[in-house]
Amino acid sequence: MSKKSSKAARIKASFARAVIPNYLRQDIVIDRAKGVKVWDTEGKAYIDLFSGWAVTSVGHCHPKLVKAVKDQASKLMYMPNVFYWESQGKLADYISKHSFGGLCFFCNSGAESVEGAIKLARLVTEGRRWRTVSFSNSFHGRTLATLTATGQEKYHKGIGPLPPGFDHAQFNDLKSAEKLVGDETASVIVELVQGEGGINISEPKFISGLRKLCDDRGALLIFDEVWTGVGRSGKWFCHQHYGVTPDIMTLAKGLGGGLPIGAVVATPEVARAMKPGTHASTFGGNAVAAAAGCAVFDIIEKEHLLANVEKNGKYMLERLRAIQKRTGRISEIRGLGFMIGVDLNVPGADVVKRATEAGLLLNCTHERTLRLAPALNMKRAEIDEALKRLEKAIAG
Repeated sequence: MSKKSSKAARIKASFARAVIPNYLRQDIVIDRAKGVKVWDTEGKAYIDLFSGWAVTSVGHCHPKLVKAVKDQASKLMYMPNVFYWESQGKLADYISKHSFGGLCFFCNSGAESVEGAIKLARLVTEGRRWRTVSFSNSFHGRTLATLTATGQEKYHKGIGPLPPGFDHAQFNDLKSAEKLVGDETASVIVELVQGEGGINISEPKFISGLRKLCDDRGALLIFDEVWTGVGRSGKWFCHQHYGVTPDIMTLAKGLGGGLPIGAVVATPEVARAMKPGTHASTFGGNAVAAAAGCAVFDIIEKEHLLANVEKNGKYMLERLRAIQKRTGRISEIRGLGFMIGVDLNVPGADVVKRATEAGLLLNCTHERTLRLAPALNMKRAEIDEALKRLEKAIAG
């Protein structure tokens, strides 16, 4: 056995001994990554067309991001949130400036941000309103509350009884929501583009209708932008495509470029309800993760990545539609920016396996929907090579 093979075997053995096997892992041991490429311990290179659930937003190990993390870590890694430090305030300014002038609460993940948003909506009325309306095929996190908000029954199995106070309407169906939003409804939460649900895009009339519905009935509108935020849609935040401002927005995934950080962003009026002692996070907005978030904003701005996502997102859709015609194995394609769903009429697991063998990292959800979420700085030549490999994998 070579040194490289023995390294891979040693790493997999440590997982077998000590890691709970709750993930279906591919038989690849990752060694390093740079840009849109990943290398395993055997030295094989892969093009990453998924960015780990859209987390590595500016590519793997972007030099400016690495420098920001190193510089911050050498100076200050952690202090509790009873003090002030520069990177957290700077990141909050970035988010507020580029969204709707909201105030930020920092946490560590998307689930925590959604949990915080639901809690904040209840705090606004001091518990007089306590129900939340979410939508079919949604996904909002893995905590008990966010999982209950998730509109997919398969995630509810084996963990009941679920927390009360959650109602599910039909996605893109305003009349369905109107039947559920009542005097006890504190919030309505919606993904503008459903990520885990298979890249399903909200209709403009549905989103503007939800805004009016919440205004008329005294509920708060929450946009779950854990997937779509920070440039992935081709705008800083996806709601800017719709011209609708939420009361609360949730962020995570690409916000830290690979480091764990999430945020609840609320209008100043709503944010006032989160008083000292009502909510907290030990590690939320820690100095290193916040510095990474600042670097992500800086990279997107200085490298004009919003324009890249808008232009090359359309290009990817065009190329995929051509692949659809040539292979006859794609039933539907949906996308906005660098969030693209490809519905197959063949088993997705087989396509993912062939793609991996060809050096392409993909993800499949709902058995037949490929989710493509490349780094925001993926170049045209890299897209061409990735889609060349994808076509071969689809064609079989």
